Amino acid sequence: MKKTITIATRVSPMAMAQTLLVKAKLETYFPEIEFDLLGLTTKGDEIQDRSLADIGGKGLFLKELEMAVLDGRADMAVHSLKDMPAILPEGLILGAVCARDDPRDALISTSNRDFSVLPAGSVIGTSSLRRECQLTQYYPHLTVKNIRGNLNTRLDKLEHGDYDGLIVATAGCDRLNIQDKITAYLPLTQFLPAIGQGVLALECREGDAEMKAVLQHVHHEATWQCVTAERTVSEVLKASCHLPIAAYAFHSEEGLSLQAMVGMPDASQVVTASAKGASQDAVAIGQQVADQLLTKGADDILARFP
Repeated sequence: MKKTITIATRVSPMAMAQTLLVKAKLETYFPEIEFDLLGLTTKGDEIQDRSLADIGGKGLFLKELEMAVLDGRADMAVHSLKDMPAILPEGLILGAVCARDDPRDALISTSNRDFSVLPAGSVIGTSSLRRECQLTQYYPHLTVKNIRGNLNTRLDKLEHGDYDGLIVATAGCDRLNIQDKITAYLPLTQFLPAIGQGVLALECREGDAEMKAVLQHVHHEATWQCVTAERTVSEVLKASCHLPIAAYAFHSEEGLSLQAMVGMPDASQVVTASAKGASQDAVAIGQQVADQLLTKGADDILARFP
């Protein structure tokens, strides 16, 4: 009889697609193990008529999955790392992160035109305060309107004329195989991504040594160093993942580079910071960037978001 490992996942199309990717990777290493899925609906999935900022942030997509792992109904959970706070519930750890996919944001527009040529007043949909800030900073002639729902629901609203364009994560489009709908890939120089964007995170119980050993087979250390630096910024600033904060780390010949931004949604105040260092010093690099942001007034911005 095969050993069984149960994976908790949200039942949304995006979450299920992500979990199936992880399941397939694990099965290549452990063909003798049966990987079962436990599909769950979270509070974030249920409440679609209000912005994430109003109902408590992206953490609302996690609680039900984490409870399933903690109470033993599941052995692990798959999340988008950008939805996860820097501090996890007691008893849970990040057992692994997969290699990062494309971290960029992307524009999908009905007219197939990018931001620079969209008419003034064109309505762009996003539920992210970070994206709202950056869009307003660089393209103030456009109008931002909140949008919720899974990607297919958002695309339906776009087709029905409620919006002239959407800002979405490129990685999500890739995972759903709808790259052909992308109008433009947004440059990292303007649209710095959310912390952990493009990374799938595998969460398990802290004391489950056997599960941690299994997950190490799909763990990507270079990505771990990058997201450690990014998540350190969030931890130092005590910022939740739905606030107008961005951070992106990448490897180069010079080591590990980190850029970060905190801004008001209306772009009336935006502060940026960056640092470089050795890859093994990811925490120190994140601390350095967070300190720079605080010196420049990031704490004043974040204090406006309870």
